[in-house]
Amino acid sequence: MKSRTPKILHELGGRSMVAHALAAARGLDPRSLAVVVRHERDKVAEHVAAIDAEALIVDQDEIPGTGRAVEVALDALAAAHGTEGLEGTVVVTYGDVPLLSSDLLRELVALHEDEGNAVTVLTAVLDDATGYGRILRDPEGGVAAIREHKDASEDERTVLEVNSGIYAFDAAILADALRRVTTDNAQGEKYLTDVLGIVRQDGGRVAALVTEDRWQVEGANDRVQLQALAAEHNRRILEEWMRAGVTVVDPATTWIDGSVRLAEDVVIKPNTQLHGATVIERDAVIGPDTTLVDVIVGEGATVRRTEGTKSEIGPGATVGPFTYLRAGTVLGDGGKIGAFYETKNAQIGRGAKLSHLGYVGDAEVGEGTNIGCGNITANYDGVNKHRTVIGAHVRTSSNTVFVAPVTVGDGAYTGAGAVVRKDVPAGALALSVAPQRNAEGWTEAKRPGSPSAVAAAAARESAARESAAQAQAQAPAGIDAAGSGAAGTDAAGFSSNGLGATGLSAAGTDDAALPPQTSPSASTPPTEEGK
Repeated sequence: MKSRTPKILHELGGRSMVAHALAAARGLDPRSLAVVVRHERDKVAEHVAAIDAEALIVDQDEIPGTGRAVEVALDALAAAHGTEGLEGTVVVTYGDVPLLSSDLLRELVALHEDEGNAVTVLTAVLDDATGYGRILRDPEGGVAAIREHKDASEDERTVLEVNSGIYAFDAAILADALRRVTTDNAQGEKYLTDVLGIVRQDGGRVAALVTEDRWQVEGANDRVQLQALAAEHNRRILEEWMRAGVTVVDPATTWIDGSVRLAEDVVIKPNTQLHGATVIERDAVIGPDTTLVDVIVGEGATVRRTEGTKSEIGPGATVGPFTYLRAGTVLGDGGKIGAFYETKNAQIGRGAKLSHLGYVGDAEVGEGTNIGCGNITANYDGVNKHRTVIGAHVRTSSNTVFVAPVTVGDGAYTGAGAVVRKDVPAGALALSVAPQRNAEGWTEAKRPGSPSAVAAAAARESAARESAAQAQAQAPAGIDAAGSGAAGTDAAGFSSNGLGATGLSAAGTDDAALPPQTSPSASTPPTEEGK
């Protein structure tokens, strides 16, 4: 695997390979279950103990090989039962065969016991048997021997029926044969497969159960094989759910763990992953682009473009798009958590709405409350988390900040931009009101030469030009806006252009008929009206 993680702890379908194998073995309801460990012993043993506390952990010694692994397991089981040896049927399976089912193991044991076999081996026929031990049969069709790939001749390697490594043995016969197995082979290992030859020499019956489902006996020795097994495992899960009444719009982009539970008429849209203990109730629609881990979704709810973990979504509720539900989120019936929202450890009441662009953490939101755009709960003071309680039927305006710990009573309102630092009584309006102050010219003074300063100067000059133009437009017809004679005007202060515009001619006008123009001297104070 080229990994710090032991091979059998690599996961597919939400569980490690060894967890799949243990589940299949437990399906036999065995009197005892032993797990033999060696490589990365402590990691594997800890993992096994966490998922199957009753399994007996057995350490293999320095003698290599599958035969030795089974031998130490038999000794440990006998000691656990307080006997010198075991009686009955012993099933041997492996930690890297994740698609093996309890049903197939039960079929193997039934055949073994019904026929009174000494050994019954599970086999499969593969298109490419490279790396597998070959089943060598006698002229009557019985199993004569199993030859490991490295020890097989060229002719033996053309055989396509392979040993899965999974057996049912008579316990006493197995223990006796293992004591006679040597390490005289290419690998210097004590092979479990050598037991079959010894049993035949002793006159015991060796039979095989051939499975047509090769996937159940496929192992994973690298990540390519692991991915192939994961894809097949997922395909089987999706097929099972579709046959049970679930719509999977795009199986190619949908991944569902074996531990997930779905009801009839659930719809799963593309690019959706459902993991862990997730439960989806009837008529819920999940996806597209949604990942849920340990999330319970109520009947008729809709969840789209959402990442959710350890949360509950009530019946008829809607979540998404682009929503992040962190652990502890509980959304009530008919509630809503909308676009670009994050929640954590929050109880959100029936019919409450958190529509867009906000964060609610360590909080309670009452029934029917509407949280406005851009609201957040400021729940962390740098050391501790604090709780915000918002009552029922509260209405909060945009960009409200609740500085926890704080409580907002039922039916209260907040104003836009409010920073709520104190409790708000029921029915009150919370405001944060401060006069706006503009520091004129700040940009040009503090950021001279910057693009902002250049833009500000241009805007100021444009405003000045516009103001002058408006003043010119508001002046009496034919009078210069400055109110005095200037270049281009006649003695009376009329612009010849302006006269023309009004249909008057300077030559035909009596100067005495024109209103006099006066200009107050600089020393004369302006009248009140002039101010």
